[in-house]
Amino acid sequence: MLASGIALGASTSPLAAQSPPAPLEMRSKGSPKAPVTVYEMSDFQCPYCRQFALETFPRLEQDYIRAGKVRWVFINFPLTSVHPHASAAAELALCAGRQQAFWRVHDLLFAHQESWAPLKEAGPFFVSLADSARLSKPALLTCLESPDTRNSVQADAEGAARSGATSTPTFYIEGGLLEGALPLSVFRQVLDSVYAERTGKTGKTGRTGR
Repeated sequence: MLASGIALGASTSPLAAQSPPAPLEMRSKGSPKAPVTVYEMSDFQCPYCRQFALETFPRLEQDYIRAGKVRWVFINFPLTSVHPHASAAAELALCAGRQQAFWRVHDLLFAHQESWAPLKEAGPFFVSLADSARLSKPALLTCLESPDTRNSVQADAEGAARSGATSTPTFYIEGGLLEGALPLSVFRQVLDSVYAERTGKTGKTGRTGR
């Protein structure tokens, strides 16, 4: 689903409903000491989430995450009413994270979304992605069979809904929501503004691209 715009004001962190949360370090990028934290609430079967992951996120990672300005946290928000494989994909990614491979599987799921999303049964394709990510199959199967994995995905989704998210992708940025796979320029404007507010420094750098 696609929503676009910025919702300002006090929103609840997407982690508020989690008790306990799945470990964040395995699905985070950037320094824990970064002045700005972004929670991306996403669905692996959502085409707009794929667009963001492939086109926009690499530029944000280069300009903000690697620069130490932003810590990025991925929150699963599978919209199961329209995306029947989204929860299974989220469970696969979380289990990959327990083998320090969350972001490898994240990238593979989005890169190959057009291949697995239409399938009646996506399980065999997910196994092939696990092979590509060089995961231990016994450890992966043990994790996928654990009720804790499904509970972690559900806790993510409940937290995302509590934060005010109703569509994907939605981004919780220091008390406000940014909704939709918006242009890179919009993310830059918001992140620069929040960074300046929290640090008293300009967030702008010499960059090219839209």
